[in-house]
Amino acid sequence: MLLAAVRLLDGRSHPDRAMQPVAAPPQPQLMPIPDEQTSLVEGDTWSLLNSTPGAVEAAGGRPFPWVVTLASVLIFTIVVDIIGNLLVVISVLRNRKLRKAGNAFVVSLALADLLVAVYPYPLVLSAIFNDGWVAGYLQCQISGFLMGLSVIGSIFNITGIAVNRYCYICHRLRYDAVYSGGNTVCYVLLVWALTVLAIAPNWFVESLRYDPRVYSCTFAQSVSPLYTVAVVLVHFVLPIAVVSYCYLRIWILVLRARRRVKTDARPKVKPHDVRGFLTMFVVFVLFAVCWAPINLIGLAVALDPRLGPAVPEWLFVASYFMAYFNSCLNAVVYGALNSNFRKEYKRIVLIIFKFHC
Repeated sequence: MLLAAVRLLDGRSHPDRAMQPVAAPPQPQLMPIPDEQTSLVEGDTWSLLNSTPGAVEAAGGRPFPWVVTLASVLIFTIVVDIIGNLLVVISVLRNRKLRKAGNAFVVSLALADLLVAVYPYPLVLSAIFNDGWVAGYLQCQISGFLMGLSVIGSIFNITGIAVNRYCYICHRLRYDAVYSGGNTVCYVLLVWALTVLAIAPNWFVESLRYDPRVYSCTFAQSVSPLYTVAVVLVHFVLPIAVVSYCYLRIWILVLRARRRVKTDARPKVKPHDVRGFLTMFVVFVLFAVCWAPINLIGLAVALDPRLGPAVPEWLFVASYFMAYFNSCLNAVVYGALNSNFRKEYKRIVLIIFKFHC
């Protein structure tokens, strides 16, 4: 009716064109919205998947071998993460030789690694298979929060392990008083309290967003350059510096002990103490190697946003999945370098096989 009225008015104002047929305007073609996109629409902020330049364009059209590789790496990570870290927790609970104050942080670290394997990683795997996030806005926020909780909890627990090893080897006379049973529990709780405090600002900055390049709801580095720099410094650089200091002092003492240089009030370092230290040192090195690329990329882009488009997508994605892969490595390191863990792994596996047979 509205179209007819417009034609009538047009004919009155222009008599010479009144009898000319008026072509109907073309009807707009409505594009169907995929289900995975409709499930994501939770306000205007969510409709913009990520503020990172080029992120939306990179969402689809990846080569099939590349997608299969990412899925395979993540599946392997999930399986080894769950099995390995469950073995770590059960081993410490079963074996008296492993029930030491320092291993409280090892169990805490294993729980941090398990956290991502049972919830965020499966959602990332689902996004890979569906070529997009299908779990909705709330699941995205929870997934990103737990992933951040896990990684920050991991580096803080690794810092706690380093401080514990430093006190045990370099200040053994005061170790038992400092790391009593009650104190150790308080230290572990403090680690997780600091972890929650460190991840909380993400809720206010609204930095947890879905990035289609890595199929993950994660910290968007482009939200605030200043905040990104602060995150890298507090969550990565500062803990790495503390751990490096502790292990450097231990290395100096170990080298002195091997050269038979005796110092006052410092007992000789025992071989099993050195092996335990080396195990935790390898855990630290692997974490630093796996997480350094993504932190360095984030820091570089924050300092100079023009570098963002220059970062190759394959490098960005590979750095993320290398960081994800780290969560399954610690349990393997314990079994490879620590005889007590290795023996307990074997006992648990044998018990499981006997029970099923």
